[in-house]
Amino acid sequence: MKVSLSLDKSYSKDVAIMVDVLRASTTITVAMKTFNTIIPVKTIEDASNFAEKYGAVLAGERRGAPIKGFDTGNSPIKISNFEGDVLVITTSNGTRIMDSMQSKILIGSFVNAKSVAKTALNLAENHIEIVMAGVEGTFAIEDFLGAGEIISNLTNQKLDEMAIAAYMASRNRDMVQNVIKNSRSARRLGELGLGNDVDFCLKRNIYDTVPLYENGRIKSN
Repeated sequence: MKVSLSLDKSYSKDVAIMVDVLRASTTITVAMKTFNTIIPVKTIEDASNFAEKYGAVLAGERRGAPIKGFDTGNSPIKISNFEGDVLVITTSNGTRIMDSMQSKILIGSFVNAKSVAKTALNLAENHIEIVMAGVEGTFAIEDFLGAGEIISNLTNQKLDEMAIAAYMASRNRDMVQNVIKNSRSARRLGELGLGNDVDFCLKRNIYDTVPLYENGRIKSN
């Protein structure tokens, strides 16, 4: 099985794992415990329209900050206070890239790394691609290290050089914690008073839930 790592865009037509550690991947994984369906959308207008159509809980952020008029932001801690049939969510990065991916799409992060790797192995025929959401198309170190954590459960597969690098970089847990907490994304969240979200997103394998995106909807695999 070939395992590759890419940024922002997906090239696989087999299985891809979208990684947006801070915070979409984590929030969606948490939300799958209390919602039957999650609808990720690109724009604030679409989010509002879908929420009205389905009587859904409405969550989202722009540049980390909650969107005015929404029920909640993109917080893995606060989302656990909500439940229902449908959650509509829009984020700056993670929800933006899923619509253009052509493979079976799983959503992974530190909190479900082991389970998402296992599911990917079960679903893939010959290729698993890990896609870092990044920040507006640019590299985000937290996604690189989160991808490495997932790849650490795939090391008996054929890793490309980027995947090897992410795996190696993610092995020193103390360094990973420190680097992510001092990343530009984490600093931004800290300025918004959301530092606890960063701490939560760094917890390892506390969920066995594996969100699966298909036909514009996310359900638990």
